[in-house]
Amino acid sequence: MNTYNPLAQNTAINGLITAISRNTEDRALSKHLGAQSWYIVADYLHPQEHERGHVLISQGAQDRKLYFLESGNLKVDVTTDKGLVQLAILGAGTVVGEGSFFSHLPRNASVVAYSNCKLWTMSPEDFEALSKKHPTVALSLAMALGAIVATRMVDVSRRIAST
Repeated sequence: MNTYNPLAQNTAINGLITAISRNTEDRALSKHLGAQSWYIVADYLHPQEHERGHVLISQGAQDRKLYFLESGNLKVDVTTDKGLVQLAILGAGTVVGEGSFFSHLPRNASVVAYSNCKLWTMSPEDFEALSKKHPTVALSLAMALGAIVATRMVDVSRRIAST
């Protein structure tokens, strides 16, 4: 049985853990996963850094990656028949990509780095590997993501922002 070993933890994830714990807008991640769980999740995340203007998610794309934002800001836009509509500016400690992750549907909005950003990505394959090795942590993460989807769906102004 694998147990938590604080000496073996991936300290590179500390910035993301801090950002999640400080996020006052959307506490779903911190409510469902404590630091110990994030150290386990860290083995299934991949760090990325992007400059302002980089397109992370394109509306209509088929990918299902999750993006956890450690630092910087992301802009969420949707193109409608009336033009480009800005839906949200998201800050550190949040996640994007949860809508397509669960639904397997194309992305319903675009997400662009609004400033230089540090992110951590998780693919569906990474989540599957996590769920096989650490099912309780994977369930907690799924519940956290589900809470975010539900919160964003209730907030009409951010409804389409479930990418």
